[in-house]
Amino acid sequence: MKTVIALTLLVSVLSFSGPLTGQTDIDVTEAGIPELQDALDSGRVTSVQLVDAYLARIAAYDRQGPRLNSLVRVNPEARAIAAALDRERQQSGSRGPLHGIPVIVKDNYNTIDLPTTASSVALAGFRPSANATQVDRLIAAGAIILAKSNLHEFAYGITSISSLGGQTRNPYDPRRAPGGSSGGTGAAVAASLGTVGMGSDTCGSIRIPSAFNNLTGLRPSKGLSSIYGIIPLSHTQDVAGPLARSVTDLALVLDAVAGYDPLDEATRIMQNRTAPDFFGQLESVELEGLRLGRLTEYFDRADSTVAAALDETLEQLQRAGVEIVDVDISGLEPLIADSGLIGFEFKPDLNAYLSEFGSDDIVSLADIVEQGLYHRAVGGALGRSQDRELDRQAYRKAQATRSQLRQLVETQLVYQQLDALVYPTIGMTQVFTGESQPGSNCSLSANSGLPAISVPAGFTSSGLPTGLELLGPFLSDTRLVATAYRIEQLTSPRQTPIATPPLVNGVAPAPRQAAWYFNHFGLTVSGTLTYDRTTRELGYTLHAVSADSRRLHAVTLHADNAPFGDFLDPAAANLLPPDSLASEDTVFIDADLHQAIQEGRIYLRVFAENLPPAGLAVPVNF
Repeated sequence: MKTVIALTLLVSVLSFSGPLTGQTDIDVTEAGIPELQDALDSGRVTSVQLVDAYLARIAAYDRQGPRLNSLVRVNPEARAIAAALDRERQQSGSRGPLHGIPVIVKDNYNTIDLPTTASSVALAGFRPSANATQVDRLIAAGAIILAKSNLHEFAYGITSISSLGGQTRNPYDPRRAPGGSSGGTGAAVAASLGTVGMGSDTCGSIRIPSAFNNLTGLRPSKGLSSIYGIIPLSHTQDVAGPLARSVTDLALVLDAVAGYDPLDEATRIMQNRTAPDFFGQLESVELEGLRLGRLTEYFDRADSTVAAALDETLEQLQRAGVEIVDVDISGLEPLIADSGLIGFEFKPDLNAYLSEFGSDDIVSLADIVEQGLYHRAVGGALGRSQDRELDRQAYRKAQATRSQLRQLVETQLVYQQLDALVYPTIGMTQVFTGESQPGSNCSLSANSGLPAISVPAGFTSSGLPTGLELLGPFLSDTRLVATAYRIEQLTSPRQTPIATPPLVNGVAPAPRQAAWYFNHFGLTVSGTLTYDRTTRELGYTLHAVSADSRRLHAVTLHADNAPFGDFLDPAAANLLPPDSLASEDTVFIDADLHQAIQEGRIYLRVFAENLPPAGLAVPVNF
C-alpha cells in the first residue's frame, strides 16, 4: 500500500510503505526513546519502519480526522536517511540514544535540506546557507529530521496560526488552540507524529505548548544551548530545546543539544563547564525534603479549574514529603513589565538573520510588511516592530531591569531557602481557535534569564491539560529536570489524546455506529448515531412519529456514571427539541462522554406527554 501525504501551500509529496502489522510488535503511539532503542537494538524494528509508522500517523491525523495541521512539510528523504542509519547500526553499531529516532523540528530552525520559513509565506521557499547548531547536533547524534512543524508566524504569538501553515489544532480538543509559538511541535509530539520535537522559547513558546499538550518542556538557562541558525525573535531572550512526552526523552535530547557553540556568544558560559548530563542526573533529586515556593499571585489570578488541577498536584507532592510555602515577591510585576526586549530586538535581529543566511528575495522586515506577506494575526506586531526605531536609552534601561529582576528572584530563592518557585505555566484554559489566548506567566523566566520547566499537572474538569512551572536559579537546569522526573514518577500524568489513538491496520479507527429505537403508547422515535473519536464528534439523525408533535418535548443525551446504573448524569445535549419531529446535527464529545461511549454507558432520554416527569431512558449500543 502506498499513501500520499499532501502538505499545505508548499506541497511535499512522499510515498511510503504501509502499516507495520506482521512486521513488528512496536506501536509508536506514546513510545519513548529508550523503548524504541531497545526495539532497534534487538532487531524487532528498523528505523525505516519507525519512519513509516510515524508517516502513517501523520497521514491519519494531521490532515484527516482531527486535522491537527501541526506540520508544514515532511522530509522527503526521511526514509533514505533511516535506511542509511539502519545500515550503520548493523555495520558499526549505534551512535547513541538518538540513533535512528524520528524528530519533529520547529520551522524556525535552519535546515539546509528543507526550506526554513517561520511558517510565513514571506519565506515559503527559503533555504538557509547553514543548519542550526542544534539541528547539526541532532543529526550528528543519529536523529532523523522527520518533519518541520507549524508555529505562530515568526514565533510572535501563542495560538500557532500562520500564513504558510494555517491554524494548528489541539489534539486534546481539536476545536481549541495548542498554545505557541511552538504549537505545531507540541501538537505533533502529543499526537505521536514523531518521537520528540524541538521548539524555541522567547516568552513561553516551549512551556505553553507543553502545558496545553500534556508534555514536559524546559526553557533552559540562557546560554545552556545554542540558538545559532534559529530565526530570531529576540536574541537576548531566545532559547531553544525539546518538548517531550516524558522527562527521560527530554533529558536525552537535552544531552545531545546542550553545550558551547563558538557561533553563539551566549553559550560561552558552557565553554569550560562539564557537560550537564541530564539523563545521568535524573535520579539525583528526591521529593522528600524539597521546598517549593507557591507564587500566590499567579495562582490567585488563574482560572479556577486550572488552579484546582494544579493544587491537586501540589497536594500529591506534599504527601510525598515536599514542603509547599506560599510566597509573595514584592516589586516583581513592575520589573517584569519593564524588562521585555522583543520590541527592541526583533527588527534588527530578523534583518541580520536574513542577511547572514542568504535570503535574496526578502531582505528585511520592511519587505514582509510592505508586501503583506504575513497572516493578519501577526500584522499588528510586525507593523509596530517595523515602525519602531531603536531607543538606545530605553533599551539599556530594559537590559538593566532584567538584571534587577534576576537578582530579586534569586535573592528570594536563597532567603526563603527554596529549591524552586512554582506557579501555573499558563493560568487560563486553551481558547477556541480564532480567539486571543490570555493567562500566560511566561515573562518571569524569559525576562530574568532563569531556567523554568513546565510539567504536566493533570486535567481540568473538561479534560484539558494543565501545566505546573518550576523556576530555579541560573544553571540549575539539571536539578529542575531531575525534579520534574520525580514529579512524573509520582503523578503519572501522561494521557494519550482521545483524537489520536493507535492506528488499526495502518489507519485511524473507524467511526462507531448505533441504531436507536423508542416506542411508547403511539410515540415512536428512532435514529442513527455515529461517533468518530478522531474528530470527537457524535453525529445523529432522529425521527419521531406521533399523531401530535406537541406530545414530544425533548430527546436528550446522557452518560450513566452511577455504580449500578440507577441514575443518569445531567443532560449533555438536547438532540430533538420541542415541536420537532426530525433532527440532524453533531455534538462534541468531552472526555467523560467518550469514556462512557467506550464502556457502553450512553443513553438517550425521551421527555413527552404521558411519560414520567423524569422521562424514559433507552441505551445506545454502539
